[in-house]
Amino acid sequence: MARFGWKGNGTAMRLLHRIPSLIGLSLAALAAFAQPAADIRVDVNLVRVVATVKDPSGQLVGSLPKEDFSILDNNVPQEISVFERHTEQPLSVALLIDTSGSTAKDLKYEVDSVGHFLHALLNEGNPNDSVALFSFNWQVVKHNHFTRNASSIEHSLRGLHGEAGTSLYDAIYLTSRELEDREGRRVMVIVTDGGDTTSTMDFHAALEAAQLADTAIYPILVVPIPTDAGRNVGGENALTTLSLGTGGHVFLPTLGAELDKAFTQLIEDLRTQYLLAYYPKDVPLTKNRFHRLDVRVRNPALRVLARNGYYGEAEGYQSGSPSEKISVVPRKLKKQEH
Repeated sequence: MARFGWKGNGTAMRLLHRIPSLIGLSLAALAAFAQPAADIRVDVNLVRVVATVKDPSGQLVGSLPKEDFSILDNNVPQEISVFERHTEQPLSVALLIDTSGSTAKDLKYEVDSVGHFLHALLNEGNPNDSVALFSFNWQVVKHNHFTRNASSIEHSLRGLHGEAGTSLYDAIYLTSRELEDREGRRVMVIVTDGGDTTSTMDFHAALEAAQLADTAIYPILVVPIPTDAGRNVGGENALTTLSLGTGGHVFLPTLGAELDKAFTQLIEDLRTQYLLAYYPKDVPLTKNRFHRLDVRVRNPALRVLARNGYYGEAEGYQSGSPSEKISVVPRKLKKQEH
């Protein structure tokens, strides 16, 4: 397994790593984690958006036609060129398990529910769907690269144990780097009981990394008692903001049946998504590289979950500059209009 532990000293920080022979990252990839890499500009014309639509009761709505959708890029309406209902673009799911000290007593029950989720996800859907497993406490550990072998991941899950702090933002940042070159849809599922305590990276760096990787974050915030006065409201708010900014959704289950239900709902969400894509046209550039996206449907009673923006062109951008990076649209998008 590969371990990534951030330690900071003033403004300087370094990335500690240990790589056993069977599973690990190349030295070049680890160096990229240790210091800011020179970002390479990629010319991308097609911007894709994955969206989930729900009615006022929270039920999924998966039968809308293309004509019901509209997209605004920096407030400019765009023409939708690619449209898929119940998209079958392959899923790359990064599963992040919080193994901080506070999770120790509940970890066994969480692992049981995660095992059910793995089998349900990989036994149906696109045969190219895959899952990678990470854990995080004071450090971030990669246990399994993207695979369809649920038994291998379950074996790693059974070896987890709780200790030390919670480097949530470091985990999101590093895992986003793992996801950004994956084909199809990219999803981060985070099973945790609260907020960050020991990260070197901050909230904004974590959110930006996820948005650059076009990764939807689905936090599953396990709460002992739904009305518990001691629950981590700050951590809950941060996770909610991360999910809203990336097109995901936060779940707040208790252990047992409620946790299983949350994973079942997550799979239903992923199987009932729309894929929209467009070629940006007449979008005025600003000094901010972050383009605001607004995805709407004709019925105002319906709610759309989609990422709220992407990193693109900015005013004064110099072609070939290594200091800029834009969101890369997955290759092999099939144009379909239903």
